[in-house]
Amino acid sequence: MTAMVSSSNGLTTREAARRLAADGPNRLPAPRRTPAAMVLLRQFVHFFALLLWGAAVLALLAGMPQLALAIVVVILLNGVFSFVQEHKADRAAQRLGELIPAKVVVRRDGRRAEVDAADLVTGDVVLLEAGDRICADLDLADVHGLAVNESMLTGESVPVRPERGGRVLAGTFVVEGEAEAVVVGVGGATRLAGIAALTRAASRPPGPLAVQLGKVVRMVAVIALAVGCGFFGLAVLLGMSPGQGFLFALGVTVALVPEGLLPTVTLSLARAAQRMAAKNALVRHLEAVETLGATTFICTDKTGTLTLNRMTVAEVWGSAAEAVRSAVLSSTGRLVDGKPIGDPMEVALHVEAMRLGLDVDAEVTARRPFDSARRRTSVVAEGVIHVKGAADTVLPLCASVPAGAEEALAGMSGRGLRVLAVARGRGPRERDLDLLGLVGLVDPPRDDVAEAIWKCRLAGIKLAMVTGDHPGTARAVAAEVGLLAPGSVVLTGPELPPDDAALGELLDRDGVVVARVTPEDKLRIARALRSRGHVVAMTGDGVNDGPALREADIGVAMGASGTDVAREAADLVLLDDHFATVVAAVELGRATYANIRRFLTYHLTDNVAELAPFAVWALSGGQIPLALTVLQVLALDIGTDLLPALALGAEPAHPRTMDGPARTGNLIDRRLTFRVFGVLGPAQALSEMLAFGGVLWLGGWTFGAAPDAGLLAVASGTAFTAVVLGQFANAFACRSQTRWVGRQRWLDNPLLLGALAFEAAILLVFLGVLAVAGLLGGTFPSAAGWALATLAIPAVVAADATHKAWNMRRGVN
Repeated sequence: MTAMVSSSNGLTTREAARRLAADGPNRLPAPRRTPAAMVLLRQFVHFFALLLWGAAVLALLAGMPQLALAIVVVILLNGVFSFVQEHKADRAAQRLGELIPAKVVVRRDGRRAEVDAADLVTGDVVLLEAGDRICADLDLADVHGLAVNESMLTGESVPVRPERGGRVLAGTFVVEGEAEAVVVGVGGATRLAGIAALTRAASRPPGPLAVQLGKVVRMVAVIALAVGCGFFGLAVLLGMSPGQGFLFALGVTVALVPEGLLPTVTLSLARAAQRMAAKNALVRHLEAVETLGATTFICTDKTGTLTLNRMTVAEVWGSAAEAVRSAVLSSTGRLVDGKPIGDPMEVALHVEAMRLGLDVDAEVTARRPFDSARRRTSVVAEGVIHVKGAADTVLPLCASVPAGAEEALAGMSGRGLRVLAVARGRGPRERDLDLLGLVGLVDPPRDDVAEAIWKCRLAGIKLAMVTGDHPGTARAVAAEVGLLAPGSVVLTGPELPPDDAALGELLDRDGVVVARVTPEDKLRIARALRSRGHVVAMTGDGVNDGPALREADIGVAMGASGTDVAREAADLVLLDDHFATVVAAVELGRATYANIRRFLTYHLTDNVAELAPFAVWALSGGQIPLALTVLQVLALDIGTDLLPALALGAEPAHPRTMDGPARTGNLIDRRLTFRVFGVLGPAQALSEMLAFGGVLWLGGWTFGAAPDAGLLAVASGTAFTAVVLGQFANAFACRSQTRWVGRQRWLDNPLLLGALAFEAAILLVFLGVLAVAGLLGGTFPSAAGWALATLAIPAVVAADATHKAWNMRRGVN
């Protein structure tokens, strides 16, 4: 970087051009972007997609092109759908560049000039005034009442008052005063660029759902390959040629791959994302839906998240009308046409004056702006002096302090109010003043925050406030909204231990408040809590929040007041900025997790019924013919399984969804496994095989004989029908882990009723359309076949009711 050499006249045009050529434009380094084609390609090469590609190839080798084509269609549809849902490129660093304004006023060749911000170089003299966005890192050479809003970088809600010789940073705003400053850092050398680098470096961890689905897919792959190899050996032992046995084993392996599982998961998450959007929570990454439900720790910002980010006069001690009017006369901040202009604290004073109906128009003949040494402002108007500022600087200037003022000051400060003392004098000098009153201001909490915090604790979710604000203010707000819990600690960023393990141990408690944090601190906090096994949700709205939002398991950004940087770095955007929306989203996330377990139970139960014919054929040594063909199994997976599974993915949340900690264990645990393989699956498989065998027996078939082709087609159609009707009962059984079918409110999920009606219609197509029936290998059941197939419904319902009654007696919910 070119050395910073300048004068009060600024750089010459020639020197500025030389430095621009040497150092490059004032732009943030552009991050590497993943091409859209590569993003799309990734949808087709993850593990489950590769498993399905392998199944399609095996189906083609097995002489079943229809099966191969159907699987390829499933892969393509799911990949394209996922791409459309997920294709929002991570533009956080790009949005950071938009914080640099297009034009800036400088002094060059001794004259004022307006140049492109990109052409700014080190050594340039920049002229700042209220309303300007600061475009580079600057050292202040001359200051006149300057106030700078740094909240997007630091999280501090109160504007800072830098003095001559101080530094202001790119991306911040001038809210009051004016200054001359010298550029000391542009482009990649700014603090803003450092935060951009942190945001890019922070990696988004895989969500709990991705981890669990990976386990499910690997388990399915292992089982399918193991069963396929076993059937190959059995087929050869039963007299098939190795070639025929290989093709048969391939068909079995393909049949065991749940082709509809991934589309069901994707569509279920997409539907949940739509429901969240209706509650003002916009999901940017589908897996964030389930990750929210698994959240165990929420790190929340203060300003704009728990509070309204709007200063308000909360209390006035003394003469309210006179105190507020004098405070406004000594201020420059105003509310104009409903828009705040200037210091938020002074805007709040103006709003209070309008509420009281005060006349605040008066000619100001002299003004002494705020500075950090005096910590007060004074103006001369109407022949008298009006003073406001910190109480410890104004009270000593008063001729006398009325009784009760000190007690009022202590009480307001103890309640976390920002207190201004307001006084008036009879001359132009700041002495022998009359104290008019004390004005307490506050950034009020949102109305529903306390209830939302209570719900989080009911759900076993720990909370921490992580803010760049003053620790006293943070403590007061935390106490007011109920976040500060017994045994809580209040820390500042510099007090955090340097070791991540010690940091995690210190913060792993409920109700922690961490103030004065830097972007690096927030990043470390998210990392330390995740290392202790927590699923961490981090809320934020500023540029400084970007790295931590990416590092957390789920980043939650404010949509209304937040920066584009935070929104683009986040997984979830709260469109209304309400912290309570986080709780609603968590509830939907938990409901989605429960629904995924519901349709996993449904899918796996049907897989048991689909595998049963092959197991019976093998165990009988080929003496009992196959009840289902491989194409019938595929028709069950995609044609009849898919819509009921999707409807189970839309099951409404249980009223007690938020009671107790989140379930973050395996999707397929011991309880689900027993329910599938010990209760529902055997009931459905037994009904299917009894219906198949009954039709064969009534048709004159004897054990070990080769049945007539027509009889086998009717029996196979009967087995197929029994599986579909068993799916009807299974779908209702999977709606609840505690209530049997007869106690459920069927109309609570109308999508399920519609899905089952469609399933019944497609069953008639599969059996009644000759071309389709001939392709699949089964025809309409006989009257006796229908009667036998229908028994699958009460069989599954009875098995489910018995299991739930047994669990209830054991006290298992």
